[in-house]
Amino acid sequence: MRLNLRRSSRAENRFEKWIAQRHQERVLAGDTTVVGPCPDEAFLEDLARRSRRIALSDPRVDHAATCSICMNRLLALRCEHRSRQQKLVFATAIAVCVIIAAIVTITRYEIGNHSLASNMAPIAETVNLWDTGAFRGQQPGPLQSVSLPAALVRVRIILPRFSSPGRYVVAVTHDPSGNGVVAEATANATSSGQQEIIVADLDLRSARAGRYYLATTHEQDQAAYYYPLQIK
Repeated sequence: MRLNLRRSSRAENRFEKWIAQRHQERVLAGDTTVVGPCPDEAFLEDLARRSRRIALSDPRVDHAATCSICMNRLLALRCEHRSRQQKLVFATAIAVCVIIAAIVTITRYEIGNHSLASNMAPIAETVNLWDTGAFRGQQPGPLQSVSLPAALVRVRIILPRFSSPGRYVVAVTHDPSGNGVVAEATANATSSGQQEIIVADLDLRSARAGRYYLATTHEQDQAAYYYPLQIK
């Protein structure tokens, strides 16, 4: 039964479309009787847009449906209306795509900045040299190896016992002669009880894992102290 109803509905629609087309052909050919004067442009525009404000009982509707001049104008207005709708849909689609692209770009930019900020945030490390011996220049002594990651490091160095206050140069080198400086920074030592402490930022991101030396040099003492350093 449902199938028969669908077939019947389709047949009726085709028949109504055929009648409307035949009527339109007759009107455009001037084979209909026109009643009353032609309505104004505003009415025809509303009629072309199928405005609900227009009642089918309005005599101007009968005139437009039988007048070849009004029918031609109605067809042209409907084409213009469809064209505007298509342009509006197209423009809306482009605007949506642009907005989506902008959101994606901003999101990626923020994620990239967040990732970059995370990568740029220094890693806090503490190196305790309070009871540690060192090389002073080429003079050997009892040594204790320290380690740092291959990253941007904010290292807090507790200087050996009896270290002097003042400004220090902190460096990471390939050997205890000061050759092959990997990273270097200057910082003032601050006193904490009996200890002198340096806080310095060292960029070790380009360093390969392996054996290095951590050097400290007092501004008034040009001889550097070297401590074996393992970069992980």
